[in-house]
Amino acid sequence: MAELHDLSAVRLRDALRHGEVSAVEAVGHFLARAEQRNPLLGAFITLTAEQAERDARAADALFSTAPDSLPPLHGMPLAFKDLTDVAGVVTTHGSAALDHRPAPADGPLVAVLRGAGAISLGKTQVPEFGLTAYSENRIVPPSRNPHAPSRSSGGSSGGSAAAVAAGLVPFAPGSDGGGSVRIPAAACGLIGLKPGRGLVPAGENQGDPARLVVSGPLARTAADAALMMDALVPEATYLGSLDRISGQLRIGATLDSPWASSFPFAPDQEALDALEAGRKLLEHAGHVVDEALVRYDNRYPDAFTNAWTAGVASARISPHREPLLAPLTRTFRRRAQQRSPAKLQESLALLRQFQHDTIAQYAQWDLMLTPALAQTPRPVGWFTGTAHGGERWPAAQWPGDADEDYRKQCEYAPWSSMVNAAGLPAITIPVYWTGGAAGQGLPMGIQLVGPMGSEALLLQVAHQLGF
Repeated sequence: MAELHDLSAVRLRDALRHGEVSAVEAVGHFLARAEQRNPLLGAFITLTAEQAERDARAADALFSTAPDSLPPLHGMPLAFKDLTDVAGVVTTHGSAALDHRPAPADGPLVAVLRGAGAISLGKTQVPEFGLTAYSENRIVPPSRNPHAPSRSSGGSSGGSAAAVAAGLVPFAPGSDGGGSVRIPAAACGLIGLKPGRGLVPAGENQGDPARLVVSGPLARTAADAALMMDALVPEATYLGSLDRISGQLRIGATLDSPWASSFPFAPDQEALDALEAGRKLLEHAGHVVDEALVRYDNRYPDAFTNAWTAGVASARISPHREPLLAPLTRTFRRRAQQRSPAKLQESLALLRQFQHDTIAQYAQWDLMLTPALAQTPRPVGWFTGTAHGGERWPAAQWPGDADEDYRKQCEYAPWSSMVNAAGLPAITIPVYWTGGAAGQGLPMGIQLVGPMGSEALLLQVAHQLGF
């Protein structure tokens, strides 16, 4: 058998269920790999080795006594981003301003996956409160891209994406409120699936008045993502239906973005190359790809920002600890606290209309196609202006300008958040590498957006394209 970290999640699942490898062996292998590589990558904030080893022994005991009644993810190692509560483990939310206390109980996402037999190895790196498209904070070193450690792994599920891409876990759940699964997946060369609104537990306890956040898998293949989806959605058959795609799809390709009115941007050539590579793969698979024109309300940027930052206003932070917040968090928390309830309700109403208008325009096509990102993965420290390379800064010395930081993020990932506002499912697929071949250079990808209920179709298309 190959090294355990080289196996797909599906193959490892089979090996665990057939007794080819024990849960203790699998957990021990991935913990050792994480301990070895995490100092460079910063993927984990916390490793929970003792708890993982206890859970692995319990899984092996279950295998000995009831091998025909194993849960679907029996013995599978994974990790949860540090916005999600795991009982007995500190949830830092990536913030130096919070008291770091162990969570009293599992959050909904954790409960579902642990109930399915998965074993948590720890908590992965996140930006403060999950607010940004990069995973850097004031409490631990930044999460780095395994393909180029000078580059960011994206955010806010950046630690989880780095862990999967580096083989520290076979797959991992992330949460996505504005691109937080798809951005790091694209940056790290992974499949990232954002399910439609309400399909799976969000996994976070932060306020989300616009219902932007949903959890989804980060995985190396569509099959691995489908395996996790089967565990997240009762009676689902995503893995079993991967080969069932039939017929020709009409796909609308667009560079239109609702952020262009506030932050005009020009995609990097690498983003355009990825879009062209995706177009060719889709057409080779028999689908029709044509240009699509999408018109977005130019009030969207303010409405989304108001909704996205509403939760941080209510975070319980002592006044004397507020200076420990990063500049972006502190700035948007202050603005959210000063915003009137009526203004927030106005923004939420606009986003509901935005959802209706966007779905109506997308309905002309079976799927929508965009680049996953407008730029190559950014250097660590690029968003915050930490020219020293993004190592941990003393709290009082963290540099950076909040509005410049936010502008950079919106130009980096201009096709992500509108999918959350519309509540639609979407997938990112790593179709292009700047070095010319898979695993060479930097990964770049495409995003496919489907109508409500199209999660299976999106996984089928990614699988059909060879991912």
